[in-house]
Amino acid sequence: MIDLIADLHTHTLVSGHAYNTIREMAFSAQEKGLKILGISEHAPGIPGTVHPIYYANLYVVPREIYGVKLLHSCEINVLNDGTLSLEDKYINHLDYAIIGIHGLCYTDAGADGNTKNLIACMQNPKVAFISHPDDDNTPLNYKMLIEAAKKYDVALEINNSSFIKQHKRLNCVENYKTILGLCMEYNVNVVVSSDAHEASHLAEWNYAMELIKDMNFNEELILNNDIDKINKHILKASSYKL
Repeated sequence: MIDLIADLHTHTLVSGHAYNTIREMAFSAQEKGLKILGISEHAPGIPGTVHPIYYANLYVVPREIYGVKLLHSCEINVLNDGTLSLEDKYINHLDYAIIGIHGLCYTDAGADGNTKNLIACMQNPKVAFISHPDDDNTPLNYKMLIEAAKKYDVALEINNSSFIKQHKRLNCVENYKTILGLCMEYNVNVVVSSDAHEASHLAEWNYAMELIKDMNFNEELILNNDIDKINKHILKASSYKL
């Protein structure tokens, strides 16, 4: 059985459509046996999310709450011009960045166009992984994406919430099968996440892990099951290490 020690894609109430504080999330993480919690609020472009100055003040947040180590992140939107929706002066305050396409601030540019925009954004050194790259409403060229992920040491996320929202995320299960197969072929890392927007959903990754098991996926390519991997790949551009 693969033991995951970190949930690296989660949101608190300051994202605008999540429902708990950092302390409430950390308490739930401790109850569920997590060692590490990554808080990754939405960047500008998502209605109701936090002002970017929030990221410049993260140094006031304790690095450990209820025995759970905290990492500071942001889920940053990929825009149609191939740029990120958060300025570098704020990204520099993060331990790591997550990037992803969100329909609220992006217009489908076709599989190759969407992929090129992601690749342009993943070259920022703080980018650790791509969130929910699974939705054919904004299709991707997975071979092109995974070749670039290998080049820039960027992981792909297997997002458990996508399995729950299959009515919204077109062909997500089949796309994850393609992603996992190509990641094994190209030796590209993945991160398994809950994408929790409420504390009780932390460390919920049963659907994602079931698919990983069914595909006999190489657990050495999963980053959030080992502190050394997190330090090397997730915190690759951070001065903070676990």
